[in-house]
Amino acid sequence: MKNRLRDALRASRAAYTEIRLERSWTTGVSYRGRRLEGATASTDSGGFVRCLNHGCGWGMASFTALDRLPAMAARAHELSLAVRLEEPIRLAEVPPRETDSALPLGRDVRGIPLETKQRHLAALNALMLDRDRRIVDTQASYRDEVCEYWFANSEGTLLYEVRPEVTLSAVAMARDDGIIERALESLGRRAGWDAVEGREEQFLAAADRAVSLLAAPRVRGGTYPVVLDPKLAGVFVHEAFGHLSEADFVYENPQARAMMTLGRRFGRPELIIGDDGSAAGLRGTLPFDDEGTPTRNTILVQNGVLVGRLHSRETAARMEEAPTGNARALSYRHPPIVRMTNTYIANGRGTRDDLVRDIPLGVYACDAMGGQTYLEDFSFTAGHAYMIRDGRIAELVKDVVIAGNLFQTLDRIDGIAGDFQWNELGGGCGKGGQSPLPVTEGAPHIRISEALVGGTLG
Repeated sequence: MKNRLRDALRASRAAYTEIRLERSWTTGVSYRGRRLEGATASTDSGGFVRCLNHGCGWGMASFTALDRLPAMAARAHELSLAVRLEEPIRLAEVPPRETDSALPLGRDVRGIPLETKQRHLAALNALMLDRDRRIVDTQASYRDEVCEYWFANSEGTLLYEVRPEVTLSAVAMARDDGIIERALESLGRRAGWDAVEGREEQFLAAADRAVSLLAAPRVRGGTYPVVLDPKLAGVFVHEAFGHLSEADFVYENPQARAMMTLGRRFGRPELIIGDDGSAAGLRGTLPFDDEGTPTRNTILVQNGVLVGRLHSRETAARMEEAPTGNARALSYRHPPIVRMTNTYIANGRGTRDDLVRDIPLGVYACDAMGGQTYLEDFSFTAGHAYMIRDGRIAELVKDVVIAGNLFQTLDRIDGIAGDFQWNELGGGCGKGGQSPLPVTEGAPHIRISEALVGGTLG
């Protein structure tokens, strides 16, 4: 395969050429209630070529037959010549390297029979269905993938990687007296079969929480001090802040460029936000991005001040900053674009109870069931929440929606605990038609001194 890459690069007439080749093995199992909805195994292979010429735009070609590589490289070169630009595309320098690397596989999922995976998920799913008579439906899913990956460019970089991934998801739906509630638990890792064994508590937790929410009252809407658990705090920083840190969005959007000015103060001195594509074992972790740039820990906010953003080689050159290893593609069918990897709020000090202790009336919001953002405005729905009364966590409540302005909210983070955790969830991030891209979020508990909480008026 490496010889094929070298031969194609030598034959290319473009000023710059890069090639990605992939070969992947995937299995998946899904249940709806007690019904097996699917059990599949598949393989896929293909490649993607990008060419660039002086004064021209990108020429790109995707293909599934590897013997078409020389023809696709020639085609990408022709397409590049057809796109004339007033502002030339430049690429920030990245030292060439030749490296083989494999993320830890543990027990390789390719050695586990599909029947074993199906039986394992069936047993976990049955735990939810048998937990309580009020559990009326479930959704359970398992997916794994191992991808062999090659990258090479005309500057001398040649990479080979093995990229594993497993995800496991549990959804429980409970019903009683016409009320229906839903709870979700999921797991996602760059790992092997070991990661999904012993997950009974994850599935039982989904069932128990769905049942508990049946009797929970709706939160009364208003403005409260709010404590976010690490899951919701991680989703908050990903959705509300992380996308605004992606340099292609900043460069192309004048309003975003005005908001995301380096040196602008966003929060208190304790606030540190970053994106770390090199953190071990996480879904957003890889040794290199899809342009061959090494991943790294990129600090975005340091002591409350915006100090960085996420870059591809192209956006780094445009904005005269350093590439950060954040050019990612969902597969060989797509071009790399600027994406997050593992986005986080850094650790503070103390405990969750320290954040709660001096709140007379507030909300402790946990998990994330969905949300939306538009530039600096956001709203998120917590999976569940509790009232805080006289410095203690009190009754379970539901239908908690937190909304606000990003910059005001960041400035109102007045407490960050020292209990950081990565949220190894099984979802993904969407952008530019590429979804779900594996990512991870992380955070400790955080306290927002004042936030708008939507709920019942009663």
